[in-house]
Amino acid sequence: MPRTTPPRPLDATALFPELAPLARTAVRLHPRAGTPTPADSSIGGPLLWPADEPWPTCPDHNSASHHGVAPDDVRLGRRILAEAWARPRAEGADLLTPEERVIVDRASISGSARIPQDGPVPMIPVVQLYASDVPALPGPAGTDLLQVLWCPFDHDEDYLPAVELYWRASADVTDPLAAPPQPSVIGSDDYLPEPCVLHPETVTEYPAPHELPEDLAERIEAWEEDQNQNDPDDLDDLDDLDDVTVVDYQYDLSVAPGCKLGGHAPWSFSDPFPMACPECGSDVRPLLTIDGTEWDGGSGSWRPTEDAHYTGLHFLGPACATHLNIGRSYNLQLYVCTSAPDHPHVQNMQ
Repeated sequence: MPRTTPPRPLDATALFPELAPLARTAVRLHPRAGTPTPADSSIGGPLLWPADEPWPTCPDHNSASHHGVAPDDVRLGRRILAEAWARPRAEGADLLTPEERVIVDRASISGSARIPQDGPVPMIPVVQLYASDVPALPGPAGTDLLQVLWCPFDHDEDYLPAVELYWRASADVTDPLAAPPQPSVIGSDDYLPEPCVLHPETVTEYPAPHELPEDLAERIEAWEEDQNQNDPDDLDDLDDLDDVTVVDYQYDLSVAPGCKLGGHAPWSFSDPFPMACPECGSDVRPLLTIDGTEWDGGSGSWRPTEDAHYTGLHFLGPACATHLNIGRSYNLQLYVCTSAPDHPHVQNMQ
């Protein structure tokens, strides 16, 4: 089923024409739980990987033992919790049975023990994108497939997984790897995606307030404040809105939330800072944003119309199908060189 982003609550360029030349297209990936194959674009699905190409491992996590949890325990714990939240229970009754509690606690980092890992930790498949599904996919000449893997442990002080990007021509993979190695232990259940199929959709974005010229950002902020000080019926130019006080430029009109390709960077807790290709010094551009939730209470206007019927718990619903979590519910942005996409990428958390 396709996913359709509702029209924006208003036309931002009608209010602020200076935004028009700053528009960019982004492809919302709309991951939803499923059973993707190596031939599919996916998040957390199997990769089309050549059998004669070594599977990447993390050189920073290659000792005999790491503190973490087993991936199979994490997935089992998720299923148990989802089933427990769905079943009726008496007021004050425990959510889990004692037997279920043992399994869920075993899958928790806080309750885990040291689990041996034989050799370096294998990277985990995170994203696979075919140009046939996402025509806007950039890449080196002759490639039509992007694969993103990461180490399921925090690295350095960034509290982010180490990410590797692979560009390849899918037609060259004639003998695909049937069973890639799996880590016996991961450092965080937040870094283990559930298999999801994708429903790409192209949308238009405008820069986050942090990236706008100062004068324009100030006028937008004044407009937002004016909405909260006036009765909507008094705003003749916006009389088609039911409640203009809930329209916010950053959360409703600028950058789409969720996993996406391209578009604008979702700056949030920090101001933009210069970034350049570490190999050649060229400018970089946003390639991929990996977000643990597709919408939340602040960005609900981006909720696809096909998911409007869902009324259950947010963390168990379609918005959180990947089960990923970056930092404290932030997102991971990957940038690539504008001169050569196969140069080393740059990553940032916002």
